[in-house]
Amino acid sequence: MENLLKQIGECKVCESSLPHGCRPVLQASRHSKIAIIGQAPGRVVHASGIPWDDKSGDNLRAWLGVTKAEFYNPDIFALIPMGFCYPGTGKSGDLAPRKECAPLWHEELMNRMPDIELFLLFGQYSQKYYLKDRLSSNLTETVKNYKQYLPQYLPLPHPSPRNNIWLKKNEWFALELLPELRSLVKAAMP
Repeated sequence: MENLLKQIGECKVCESSLPHGCRPVLQASRHSKIAIIGQAPGRVVHASGIPWDDKSGDNLRAWLGVTKAEFYNPDIFALIPMGFCYPGTGKSGDLAPRKECAPLWHEELMNRMPDIELFLLFGQYSQKYYLKDRLSSNLTETVKNYKQYLPQYLPLPHPSPRNNIWLKKNEWFALELLPELRSLVKAAMP
């Protein structure tokens, strides 16, 4: 695993397409129990080099009901984005994750983490990649139908503050899904 993480850390495959350069950001261990599959690091995470080290990460830890120490323990959580480097900003927020990363690295990473019990799929990019033709018609319907993907996968919206409007429109998420999420996380933790 150490060699693979080193290789990913040195990856330059899409360097010419990254306006802020390559800085792959992830966390994983051979003993990880829960894989959090996100989108791509944002500007703040790119600067710090720490996964989910921003407001989205604060929201995510609250959703999971875990401390920072638990969250940043790679033997509990593998933090793996669909695109490992900050893709830059577009007209309406950050650009989509680079398409090279997941096909290049995800399978090899997953093969080296035999203890993963649960995949938390945040946002449409990870859901499309992992759920493939099992997706519902849109993100809301996929998340609403989360039970059909359990026990292996749990699709979730991205915890970005930009999704506060979605959260207000979908009160069932906080009432039904978040307690289920916390229960599943607690059950998978050592």
